[in-house]
Amino acid sequence: MAYENLKKPITIGNMELKNRMVVPPLATNYATRQGFITDKMIAFYAERAKGGFGLIEIEVGATCPQGRSIPNEIGLWGDEYVPGLTKLAAAVHENGAKIIQQIHHCGRASTNATINDDVIGKGNLILEAPSPIDDPCCNDEVHELTTEEVYVKIQEFIDAAVRVQKAGFDGCQIHCTHGYLLSQFLSRHANKRVDDFGGSARGRAKIVTDIIKGIREACGDDFIIDLRLTADEHCVEGIDAHEAAVFAKIFEEAGINMIHVTCMSYISTQYMSVPGHINPGYNLENIRMVKNAVKIPVIGGGRINDPDLADWVIADGVADMVFFGREHVCDPHLANKIISGNTEDISPCISCNESCLGYLGGPEVEISCLVNPRTGREAYGIYELKEAENKKHIAVIGAGPAGLMLAWTAAQRGHTVDVYDKGSQIGGAFRIAAFPPAKQAIAKAIKFYGRMCNKYGVNFHMNTEVDEAFLKDLQCDELFLATGSAPLLPNIPGLAECQIKTTTIPVLDGSVRTGQNILIAGGGFMAAEVAEFLLEHGRFVTIVEMRDEIAADAVGAVKPFIRSALRGIHNEEQLLQPKCTQITGATIKTFTETGITYEQNGQAHVIDGFDTIIVALGTVAFNPLEETARKYHSKVTVIGDAQKANLCNKAIESGLDAGLAV
Repeated sequence: MAYENLKKPITIGNMELKNRMVVPPLATNYATRQGFITDKMIAFYAERAKGGFGLIEIEVGATCPQGRSIPNEIGLWGDEYVPGLTKLAAAVHENGAKIIQQIHHCGRASTNATINDDVIGKGNLILEAPSPIDDPCCNDEVHELTTEEVYVKIQEFIDAAVRVQKAGFDGCQIHCTHGYLLSQFLSRHANKRVDDFGGSARGRAKIVTDIIKGIREACGDDFIIDLRLTADEHCVEGIDAHEAAVFAKIFEEAGINMIHVTCMSYISTQYMSVPGHINPGYNLENIRMVKNAVKIPVIGGGRINDPDLADWVIADGVADMVFFGREHVCDPHLANKIISGNTEDISPCISCNESCLGYLGGPEVEISCLVNPRTGREAYGIYELKEAENKKHIAVIGAGPAGLMLAWTAAQRGHTVDVYDKGSQIGGAFRIAAFPPAKQAIAKAIKFYGRMCNKYGVNFHMNTEVDEAFLKDLQCDELFLATGSAPLLPNIPGLAECQIKTTTIPVLDGSVRTGQNILIAGGGFMAAEVAEFLLEHGRFVTIVEMRDEIAADAVGAVKPFIRSALRGIHNEEQLLQPKCTQITGATIKTFTETGITYEQNGQAHVIDGFDTIIVALGTVAFNPLEETARKYHSKVTVIGDAQKANLCNKAIESGLDAGLAV
């Protein structure tokens, strides 16, 4: 039987889980600014319980106002939060899963601006830490906790657990990873104390063992205590797998029921949600070392984005359960699809971080998913789409991601949908985006969209050139133009006349063969990916970028890896003979026959001798059909990049919105 290891039930203390698939704590920012549970958050987690997961671990809940690491973090420091938590626990239980609340204090891994918002902090709070050393990532003022204050923090964790139990949760999870307060106490990198809470491994672990014993005494033996532990902080004097195994033994002795193993701290945030540059299962050997040290069940994961890999993790004894982080954000029904063997219908996480981490740290604040923008809309019944009352014949021009999302959504609602595209394969430019190193997962997403379209009866007409004659004869009730974007070719002197210029897509798809010495005009994320692709193929690359850094528009977790690739650290030969020259803060003034002139710090420069120039200065909306289409069709809508060139997640969101509105 397929995936039999993932399907097996498991008993932890008095808690029986129906399978080994776990939703781990992952910040959504769906609570209110005051820390109260919302209907949106309840619907989000209830959908994942409905989707078949055995255990739902709820995201960070702060033990005190100073403990918040995200603006809308769940509050656990007062009894006023219990009613909302009670509703959340009931919703998850009603849909067949067990529920655990993560109990958290950020320590130094936040900012004073975050904890001093106008709702809670109001300027009176300061970050707390084991030692007077600010976080290398956050770089904000901290207060070193006194010995007496540490005991206050311990009691705050215990009190939070009591509230969680009162709300009907099956247990709590003590957050000892990702560089937050308890992890800071464990780490030699952050803990320089000389009192009872410093020094040896047991000394640094004392705050945690005191919390464990206090929760056990206050909540009894039937209350599950989970502990999330880092197995590799990826920094000097940070916790590694050997020390994590030691801590796991200490915490097992103190009375925890299970342990959840992850990695990273705020000094290595790129490992929190790694991009495609890091292989799936990158933390598994660290997890294995921790599991070998204890007798209690271990939850493990870290870019486990394939059901067969997840099943092997349990079969090989690496862990007893597997957590699916960004994967459950991308598909809340992942567990049921694995159980039924319908894995081809799993919405695949592509490790892009655009709408999860990208939204969490941006103006949007609340997370969603690039591949599946239904995430975050669970409260509106987004997974039980009602059939359209008025069934229509829909025509879509363009089989890129926006057009595919529109077609799938409209067809699922009962409309007849025809998609026309001049290419031979679906996906548009998004398909070509899978060609650079570390981007193969995009191909999985395109394949998934195609499968969903076929499942609901979308008719594809590929190799179809759409012109005025075609539009005149086209019969449909509504017409959608999803023709995407085109390269921006600004009016820079010499560019139009340059005979060796090309753009990124022809280079990636092989329709243009480059020379050996290449200039890339522009240094955004797409340009950096093309540079990495060319370096892998032995080319010499020079990047010229107006901004002060390369790939400035990349999501934070992606930047360190792509910049490392450009420096050549993945290729020993490139270390010996660097092939990538990066010129930043430079404004291109003219293009010449074999190069450019540019200005940097007020000085004029000339570089030439290139045999290929790749123009990567951005994109603009490509919408050549709208005016003609409106001559023959009364209902014409432009979606995606054809409306406004933007990030891919915005295009896909517009496709979903159009499919829901039609």
